[in-house]
Amino acid sequence: MSFRISSAFLIAAVMLAPASQAAPLRPATSGPSEPALFASKTEKNIEHKEAQLGRWVRSFRYRALASGVPAVTFDTAMRDVQYLEKVIELDRNQSEFTKTIWDYLDIAVATKRVTNGKKALHKWHNTLSKIEARYQVEKAIIVAVWGLESAYGKKRGGIAVISALATLAYDGRRGAFFEEQLITALQILNSGDTTLPHMVGSWAGAMGHTQFIPTSYRDYAVDFTGDGKRDIWSDNPSDALASTAAYLAEFGWTKGMPWGVEVRLPAGFNYGLAQRRIKKLPSDWYRAGVVSVTGKPISDYGRAAVLLPAGAKGAAFLVFKNFEVLEHYNSADAYVIGVGHLADRIAGGSKIKTKWPRSDRALSFAERQEMQRRLTSAGFNTKGIDGKIGPLTIAAVRAFQRRAGLPADGYASLQLLKRLRR
Repeated sequence: MSFRISSAFLIAAVMLAPASQAAPLRPATSGPSEPALFASKTEKNIEHKEAQLGRWVRSFRYRALASGVPAVTFDTAMRDVQYLEKVIELDRNQSEFTKTIWDYLDIAVATKRVTNGKKALHKWHNTLSKIEARYQVEKAIIVAVWGLESAYGKKRGGIAVISALATLAYDGRRGAFFEEQLITALQILNSGDTTLPHMVGSWAGAMGHTQFIPTSYRDYAVDFTGDGKRDIWSDNPSDALASTAAYLAEFGWTKGMPWGVEVRLPAGFNYGLAQRRIKKLPSDWYRAGVVSVTGKPISDYGRAAVLLPAGAKGAAFLVFKNFEVLEHYNSADAYVIGVGHLADRIAGGSKIKTKWPRSDRALSFAERQEMQRRLTSAGFNTKGIDGKIGPLTIAAVRAFQRRAGLPADGYASLQLLKRLRR
């Protein structure tokens, strides 16, 4: 399961490519070549990191055993742990790999993914119906999470989770977080739900068909098949799909309520109202001129907020409580819209009707920092230069837009950055 790493409008899109095997270097006759020197330094650095990791593992052993991990489980699982340099590279460079909402949705809700989702829904219909009846979470939503997290089980990750978590706990940015995940992973092995060779997943330790991190597995995974194991790694996805439903139900999923509905805003709409904290019933939004793009009235499922993931020039949505529930899986707006819209398409719904501003592009990490610096210099303090477009930066963007006579949609676009550069 993904954890909260992404900004409001951009989602990290990092892919781990398999490491290639380097051929042995030939001895040079007159001294090592530049590639040989580089390889030598790299190899020495890895050897140094491996040695440091070994020392860290020895000190970590006491903490793990104090947390209830049996010595035999620890020693067996950690005996062959490796330092995974690629894992550290991915952890430290997430912010540079971003996509616009439309580029992300082009992939997340591609025709092939919709088609495969419908096939998965049909193939596992009986199991999903039983899961829906027990947890009151719609089949299509469960399948959509499955589709985004592992392409319906085809891409569950092949990295040794224990080595990945040990690497991140020792050398990562969030050592305490990953140490907790590692201890929990060891406890999962001790429980017998899976074995060390089968405990594989993503570079960040997310596992199984729907990518649970160890603590989420510990707290929410269920044994739906009744075989005594909460097996999210099996080729049979039943436990994983039921665990996802149990997770969403725990955080308050309401069956029959949409995640969101695409809407059309009236001319002269006050974009200051497009904030997650401002919630009204759809009937109240209707009186303010906010209507469904289909022209049909939106039922009062509950209070909803206007969401503009691409600012005033892109699609607008009314988002309900179920949107917030999906944020517990991954807090990025793009991810939640991706899951929700994919579920709608799998269930037979139509594509998003409003055109996206495709001439725009995502800001790089450096450009987001530049925007924060320029906003602060112009008197709109973002309270930090971290390259993350969070609530404080969005508020600063809105304030600048109001002063400049622009629609105050809070969207940190390239056009806005160019305006700040004047």
